Amino acid sequence: MTSSHTDCHFCLQSLRGRKYALREENAYCVPCYDSLYANPCQECKQPIECNSKDLAYKGRHWHEGCFRCAKCSRSLVEKPFAAKDEVLLCTECYSDEYSSKCFHCQKTIMPGSRKMEFQGSSWHESCFVCQYCRQPLGTKPLITKDNENYCVPCFEKQFAHHCYACKKVITSGGVTYHDQPWHKECFVCAGCKNQLSGQRFISKDEYPYCVDCFSKFYAKTCAACKKAITALGGAKYISFEERQWHGECFNCMKCSVSLVGQEFLIWQDDILCHKCGSA
Repeated sequence: MTSSHTDCHFCLQSLRGRKYALREENAYCVPCYDSLYANPCQECKQPIECNSKDLAYKGRHWHEGCFRCAKCSRSLVEKPFAAKDEVLLCTECYSDEYSSKCFHCQKTIMPGSRKMEFQGSSWHESCFVCQYCRQPLGTKPLITKDNENYCVPCFEKQFAHHCYACKKVITSGGVTYHDQPWHKECFVCAGCKNQLSGQRFISKDEYPYCVDCFSKFYAKTCAACKKAITALGGAKYISFEERQWHGECFNCMKCSVSLVGQEFLIWQDDILCHKCGSA
């Protein structure tokens, strides 16, 4: 560069016919300017002379040829880049090192692309789909089984139990009876229709009955106390000539001694021990 400036502002040597640089309206010969004002290159540590292109980023400077990705060494001049811990990286290397990996395909989720997050993991939007119908899950309700995600309809279709009574899905809880699942509210007495969940019941012809209904419809009546013989809890009963007794009710009508396992006599409708009967 030549102009009307005649001498270097620092060394005072003539600038006639020589290149020089201006700074704050003062002219400097190239050697003086470089020694006084040239920025050191962040990469090679050499000064960036005034006839070289100075690339600056956040107060640091590089030669054009030194402005490269720290990992793959590709030039970053006029290209997008990212900085991590003061190290410059091209977008591809930055993504490989620091971007999230898709839980499904294990490929990098590139910056700027839509990312879905669920239970601490990340997915590409195109990978975050129902395992069965392959439709995008987005923000829909979902259920996870064996590390795979399902929309609710597909999960219910594939895995959920259906109530033996109403055939609808059992979403929580439930009762198992004869190896079949039931809603608690559907597991009712075949007689009175009251819920049996958590209650004592008796099975008859594959149907459950509460104790009262079973006694009413099916239980034998004790010939002594006239109460139902339900056999609930393993109770034993005595049967003789189409009559039944609770074990504890099978006693001599006169002396009340237990006749269970003993010889007895029948007098009209009464049962008597051998002693009372002989008398």
